Amino acid sequence: SLKNVKAVLEAGGSCLENVLKTTVFLQDIKDFAAFNAVYAEFFKTDCPARSCIQIAALPKGALVEVEAIAAV
Repeated sequence: SLKNVKAVLEAGGSCLENVLKTTVFLQDIKDFAAFNAVYAEFFKTDCPARSCIQIAALPKGALVEVEAIAAV
């Protein structure tokens, strides 16, 4: 999901450093620690504001979905 966010931002002339807020949807909140470790690889400093919630299901059986708001 984060690789996709990065690609979409770059295609639109922006980058991860311009992300202002993310919303993370996890199928199982128990995966938060593992996701947080991956998240830290993409947002190394000045992490954007973040909401993280557990939901019942995601399309195509995905375990995580990330929504991002960024400056262009």
